[in-house]
Amino acid sequence: MAANKSYDLPMGEKYMLTIIELWGLNVQTEVEFKKLRPTDFPMTTPLFLLRCVQLGISIRDLALLTIGLVNDMYAENGNDDYKGYKELATQEDFDRF
Repeated sequence: MAANKSYDLPMGEKYMLTIIELWGLNVQTEVEFKKLRPTDFPMTTPLFLLRCVQLGISIRDLALLTIGLVNDMYAENGNDDYKGYKELATQEDFDRF
């Protein structure tokens, strides 16, 4: 709290400095990463663009999407071929819900 000694700042900025300082005290500094398996590849620009092409996303469409959304779409695309669902909900099931 010693860093917040600027008394000429507007009240909102004083609170913001205090919040930032307190947040910095709570941030975990030592992070353990999972061990990479041979199937885990780092996300590179070419890999990201390849995923976009596989999903049919154009460069113009990328202006409207985030990287996380594209990654989620790619993961869900992989789930489309899964045949292990035992039953599908019907309209009657939704009505009862």
